This record gives sequence, C-alpha cells and structure tokens, in this order.
Amino acid sequence: MTGPLEPGSRVLVTGSAGRFGRSVVAELVAAGHEVIGIDPAPGTPVGCASVLPADLTDLGEAYGVLSRFRPSAVVHLAAIATPFSRTDAVTYRTNTQLAFNVCESAVHSGVRRVVVASSPTVIGYGAPHGWRPAYLPIDEDHPAEPWNAYSLSKLAAEQTMRTFARAAGDRIKFAAVRPCFVVAPEEWKGAPTQSGHSIAERLDRPELGGVSLFNYIDARDAAEMLRVLLDALPELPNGEVFFASAADALAREPLAELLPRVLPSTAPQAAALTGTAPAFSSAKAERLLGWRPERSWRTELSTEI
Repeated sequence: MTGPLEPGSRVLVTGSAGRFGRSVVAELVAAGHEVIGIDPAPGTPVGCASVLPADLTDLGEAYGVLSRFRPSAVVHLAAIATPFSRTDAVTYRTNTQLAFNVCESAVHSGVRRVVVASSPTVIGYGAPHGWRPAYLPIDEDHPAEPWNAYSLSKLAAEQTMRTFARAAGDRIKFAAVRPCFVVAPEEWKGAPTQSGHSIAERLDRPELGGVSLFNYIDARDAAEMLRVLLDALPELPNGEVFFASAADALAREPLAELLPRVLPSTAPQAAALTGTAPAFSSAKAERLLGWRPERSWRTELSTEI
C-alpha cells in the first residue's frame, strides 16, 4: 500500500448525511472515488453510489456493512455530534461503540486506510471549575483534559484508533482528525449551526463562541483535509492525530484582546495570538500533508443575512 488512493477507489463514509459528512462525500466524489454512505438519518448526499441506513453500534451490522462493500478506505464520522444533546451514558456508549465497531470490522474486511473523527473538545475547554490552556495556539501536543461524556468519548475514539494501529502494524493505516466547529455551506447563509445559533450571532455575541476559543472550520476545507490525509496515510506514522482549523478565529477582534475579556484564565497565553490568528493550530497538517484551509468567515458569510 503506497501512494494516493487510485481514482475509482471505494470509500465508505459513516455519518454521510451530517453537516460534515455531506461535504466529505462531495469532496471524495469530485476526486473520482466511489462513495458509500452509511447513515440511518435521512438525506442522501449527492453523488453517493449507495446509501445504507445501518446501525453501526451493532457489531454484527458493522461487520455486515464492511464485508458487503469491501471498501479500500473508511472515513468514520458517525457519532452523537454535540455535548449534552443526549444523556451522558448514551453519548459515551454510542460514540465509543461506533469507533470500536468500525475499526474492528475494518481490520477484518480488508480495509487499508481508516480515518476517525475526533474533536477539539478533548482539550478540556469549558470545564465548569475552570480551565486554562498550557499554551496558545493549541496543537496536537497539548494535554488532553476531557471533562464530559462527549469529550471523553472522542478521546476514547482516538485511543481506540491507536490501539488498532498498533495491532495492525503497517498493514492498515489509521489516523484521527479533530475538526474545529464545522460550518456547513448553508450556515454561511443563515441556517442554524450545530449549536442552534447562526454564524452572525456567534460573531455578534462573543460569549457564544468564547467557551470554545472561537474555533471553526468550513466543512469543505475540512473535507479537503480528509481527502488529502487519506492519500497521504501510507507515508505517515500509523495512528497520527491532526487538528483541522480555519486560518483565523471566528471573532471580529484579535483573540489577544478578546480572549482575556471572555475567558480571563487565558490572559497569560492569549498574547501569543497575533492579528487574526486562531487558538488552534493546523501547522502539523500543513507540515505533513501540505494542506492549508482556504475559506474564512470574512469571505464566506453572506452579507444578505
């Protein structure tokens, strides 16, 4: 297994109907791949060769899906996507079981490349009894300090991925991506984001985005990063983790000035964020993958809303 995925390769995308999944499907289809969507939610993404509403929390169904389609690569996005949207027990059980079942069935079905979606929440921002970053901008070496079931489940998904990577050696290549607050194309035009607020509201009310350090990324940029990562996997150390962030912060003011007002605990580190720099760094993805985000709220946000 060397080099990029050949055009026409079959790629299975779990969570294909989600706000991120739709852009991932579009990116992979545009690259010439045959995309299989797995999602019990309605909304067949344009370009999918097939969509199956399977429940991947059931290991038997996961095995059935992977053995039926025998993809060359799997992009695992399916999850309860936001903290506190379900009970803690359901969130943790669902997200960890999904990650295990997908990795387990992929290993036994001839899949050669697997990418698992994680989250920046593993860093621990928003903890109810206080949190401060070790440094800014935050990169993949920053300590992980999850404090709720969602962030814990995402860190567990990363560790699950790495466990399978250690067991597989170089026979199967794994990686995880921590995409920042994903903004789907329609959300630039005023559709509600995953938090229920519009992008304009998040910009106008810093307290909404401040708890997550004003992080974001356009879904299309994150999808491109996943495609590039799939191509590069054979040449990377197994089990790598990457942040995927926009090149700027989702804020009208520099974070060096704004963060200390919204989150006083960040004041000692915020001075390192000059200009429009974001709190999360994608420098590792640029260094190892040659990927850089192209879109910014400054160019994408509709002026008609």
